[in-house]
Amino acid sequence: MSAAEDRLGRVDERPPFWLGEAFWDRLNRIELQHQRAQCQHESLRRGLDAVHGDHGADLLDVWRRYCDSIAELDRTTAELEALRIQPE
Repeated sequence: MSAAEDRLGRVDERPPFWLGEAFWDRLNRIELQHQRAQCQHESLRRGLDAVHGDHGADLLDVWRRYCDSIAELDRTTAELEALRIQPE
């Protein structure tokens, strides 16, 4: 294959995935969700620290919301990891 044929062949190739708008839209969406989950987790963690032991129902509610925030953080972290491993 000549150099000219090689250059022409490369024109037909797909551009790298990170140049596509879909990749950046997905990455930005996932990062935003992840940042929100981190903020919520931190806020709920502080709320959990503030609940006193004599408020059992309050503690249970705060604990449930805290666990939900961990699940959301895990979900968004997994999406970021999936994007890293298989970006297309």
